[in-house]
Amino acid sequence: MFKQIFQRGQTKVNGNGRLPQQLETAYLIDIRDVVKAYNTPVGDFIALDGIDLTIDKGEFVAVVGKSGSGKSTLINMITGIDKPSSGSVVVDGTAVHNLKEGPMAEWRGRTVGVIFQFFQLLPMLSCLENVMLPMDFCNMYKQNERKDRALFLLEQVDMADQAYKLPSEVSGGQQQRVAIARALANDPPILAADEPTGNLDSKTADAVFDLFEAFVASNKTILMVTHDNELASRVTRTITIADGRIVDEVRHR
Repeated sequence: MFKQIFQRGQTKVNGNGRLPQQLETAYLIDIRDVVKAYNTPVGDFIALDGIDLTIDKGEFVAVVGKSGSGKSTLINMITGIDKPSSGSVVVDGTAVHNLKEGPMAEWRGRTVGVIFQFFQLLPMLSCLENVMLPMDFCNMYKQNERKDRALFLLEQVDMADQAYKLPSEVSGGQQQRVAIARALANDPPILAADEPTGNLDSKTADAVFDLFEAFVASNKTILMVTHDNELASRVTRTITIADGRIVDEVRHR
């Protein structure tokens, strides 16, 4: 039933009238020698230390490691929320590390659906309006199609009957389902989830994970940061980060 979700809308060009720079790569995500350093009062803190990582289309990858190991920083490199101090990040053929702020936001809206641990829904907008927001921002789909698409996505995550409620009027698990629908709004090829089940009870977390598995079966690519070892064992590949470096990689059946 999820195949109907993935129908692309209109693509908007950047402020220069061109799409972001397209690069040839064999991978959907191609990270080369990425270093991220933050200035602190006691000197530079190296959050990522020479990361090399490639991810194919349709993979479900979990990133695990202790707090402060660099997991979320890695996600931020891929989504363009943060930029590397050095190295290259190429996602879906675009050199993300070279994009300026305006084109970056537009590229992110079309290419990566971001799912946060604490949902990040706008509290003054209804669940339906939260899902429509990325379509409005990126000018995806015709204006008279956006509401129907948002309702369809909410239906896929069992939230259509809560569409007109504010986020504060539904449970945490329901808010995360709305956040997932929002992440799918523009039919991005990639979902990046930072501890998406970390604020949920185990039953709700399993239900959210089942949704992710269905998306991967429909050829979405998911990169998920998690502390849940059981969930991490159910993906196609688990990457372990320690002190800003990839120290282990396991492929699962």
